[in-house]
Amino acid sequence: MMLPLRKELFWDIDFDKIDLTKHRRIIIERVLTLGTLDEFRYLLKTYDKQTLVNEIKQIGYLDPKTLNFVVNFFSIEKTQLRCYIRKQSIEQHWN
Repeated sequence: MMLPLRKELFWDIDFDKIDLTKHRRIIIERVLTLGTLDEFRYLLKTYDKQTLVNEIKQIGYLDPKTLNFVVNFFSIEKTQLRCYIRKQSIEQHWN
């Protein structure tokens, strides 16, 4: 299957073996953090909102800008995001 995504987003994965279902979390994470607007639109067409929200909640790391974007765009509470909970836990540990 030919994905309308840049191979550069998946430098560490065999691009020709990417499966939209099996690899959806990494696809969503890479497009959110490094993708173009067209690639983001592709995400919205490919996955339903609930799937996107569920996968976003499980992503281990999002940079602050992307985190704020997904919180606002998808109306997700920060406290529901694994990456946010992890960051808070680390900060509490070091304070």
